[in-house]
Amino acid sequence: MDELGSAAPAGANGATPRPRLEDVAARVGLSTASVSLVLRGVPGPSERTRQRVLKAAADLGYRPDRTASALASKRSRLLGVMIDVHSPFQAELVEHLHTAAEEVGYDLVLSTQTRTRDENTAVETLLAFRCEALILLGPVAPAAVLAELDRRAPVVSVGRRITGAALDVVRSADDAGVGQVVDHLVGLGHRAIVCVDGGKGIIATDRRRGYRAAMRRHGLDERIRVLHGDLTEEAGDRVGRQLLDDGELPTAVVTFNDRSAIGVLTALRGAGVEVPGDVSVVGYDDDTLSRLTCFDLTTVSQNAEEQARQAVLAVVERLDQGRTEPREIVLAPSLVVRGTTAAPR
Repeated sequence: MDELGSAAPAGANGATPRPRLEDVAARVGLSTASVSLVLRGVPGPSERTRQRVLKAAADLGYRPDRTASALASKRSRLLGVMIDVHSPFQAELVEHLHTAAEEVGYDLVLSTQTRTRDENTAVETLLAFRCEALILLGPVAPAAVLAELDRRAPVVSVGRRITGAALDVVRSADDAGVGQVVDHLVGLGHRAIVCVDGGKGIIATDRRRGYRAAMRRHGLDERIRVLHGDLTEEAGDRVGRQLLDDGELPTAVVTFNDRSAIGVLTALRGAGVEVPGDVSVVGYDDDTLSRLTCFDLTTVSQNAEEQARQAVLAVVERLDQGRTEPREIVLAPSLVVRGTTAAPR
């Protein structure tokens, strides 16, 4: 077995043998060592040689054997990413993580959280695949659990503030982001501004705190109102119907995320309430759905591309440069004004 390609199968059943590194080398008249350099992207071979090798590999249908390469090098060069399959924002993060990882010679392994598959299962799967580091998107595990996990493989927490554990963190300043939302709404003339909560997690706590602080800053202490919600469209729809049942609608609703905001929009518009004519609605995340014309949602951008770049940079510093001290990167969010906010009637 060579470094990048496995030995060809015997072909006893008549199947075409899998192309090997030796086959590519024979096609271009070079040593297997030279071909390996090209296929691994190592500097040295000329551009002409690279093009010849890459063309020969493509013509033969050669595909590197990652398992063999990992065993030979003692490194997998795989980064494990935990993702919530229901989150459009996290899906966008993963797209940017792929790009950032490929630029520095790493690849990703994804492990999902679902309604029946918890965070621990997702993480253990990544470790079983010999991932060299873990990039956890919005983890909910206690800080002590994440710290213990970091002793098994470097951990980067994306999106969530970590207190009491020496971990790498890349996140947006959530309290400041919601503060921008309240500032925007007050600037339009709103005073009856309701907040739809995101549950008990730390991210939700920070956004809730940002709402309360901003309302107090504008002298609206008596107007503070937080309604129970979560991360889903269903919760937003439920809160929207609750507001309708209350009889007196607020003039603006600030939600935990874009999914919740879309649920609120659906409930209000379904009842004939005009958005933003009667009620303004604001989300958080600036995910792909918020940009659709049918929603045109005012929201807060967390700069997914930069979060992904910083997360991969943190991993490279740990794995390739030997950094041991934890880092926290806090990015400034930005308000994105679209069609769901306007001055109150």
